[in-house]
Amino acid sequence: MIQSIVYSLELIKSEARQLVQKGVVSRHQPIYTLCRHIPAREWTWIEQELENNNFLLRDRIVDLMGREDWDND
Repeated sequence: MIQSIVYSLELIKSEARQLVQKGVVSRHQPIYTLCRHIPAREWTWIEQELENNNFLLRDRIVDLMGREDWDND
């Protein structure tokens, strides 16, 4: 039995935040940049969820991430 992961918008945002925090991608890059870091077989589901929530692949990752809270040092 093949089990698929359900990608909610919140999960996608969380993945994007983690990749930005690790320095793997920049918040100013287009959302489609994330596809390099997500298995190809799962990208279709992510793309559909983004589309359902009115995101375009050319939108910037920062638009997807939304508001960020910063900790003061």
